[in-house]
Amino acid sequence: MLNLSLLGRLTFAHAAPTRPALPPGRHDLGLFETRDTVLIVPEGLEQARPAPLMVLFHGGGGSAEKILPIMRAHAEARGFLLMVPQSLLPTWDIVIAGNGPDLERLDLGLAEVAARFALDPTHFAFAGHSDGGSYSLSTGLSNGRIVTHILAFSAGFMTVLAQEGAPRVFIAHGQNDTQTPIATAGRAHAAKLRPAGYELTYVEHPGPHASQPDMVQLGVEFFLKDVAPAG
Repeated sequence: MLNLSLLGRLTFAHAAPTRPALPPGRHDLGLFETRDTVLIVPEGLEQARPAPLMVLFHGGGGSAEKILPIMRAHAEARGFLLMVPQSLLPTWDIVIAGNGPDLERLDLGLAEVAARFALDPTHFAFAGHSDGGSYSLSTGLSNGRIVTHILAFSAGFMTVLAQEGAPRVFIAHGQNDTQTPIATAGRAHAAKLRPAGYELTYVEHPGPHASQPDMVQLGVEFFLKDVAPAG
């Protein structure tokens, strides 16, 4: 039988929480000795009330500490859980040699968060910048059974070996991006996704490869456009 994990398919399934909720703030989940998964829990979250979840993937050579600042304030202000896994090697395995330990670690992280909080199955996002954007696109499109929204910022490539479902996709790319040129990255991704029938929001900006706060804001609004603001 074909091992779908090699094609990027997760085993995660939604289930009711079985462990105590974590208090508001930043938590290392204690799943791995090094490069552990981080979770941001906003104030006012009720364990039994399904909460939106965003999984945020760092770029090549990155870490949770480097990528957290672009999204943490949004999670705390809008009341969604923010899970930040970290690649075992300097970048995600799919970039180096194909799906492997990073997918396994992602599955473990998702299971741990789901054991602590009820998750909203209609607001379950994969997001990331650069290699993290590529990973969110590739893995998100392979897991549309659970992933409802994909936010890809400056994503260089899209490798989908086991397409599943139809997540909504937001892509933002810089016209002056010299690391992942827009013609072969953002525009090329859009040209593939639209004819395939995906609901796509594609935005170009004049910036370089660096993260753009206004694009992140647009992505958050895309993810939560039908969710009332916290408070």
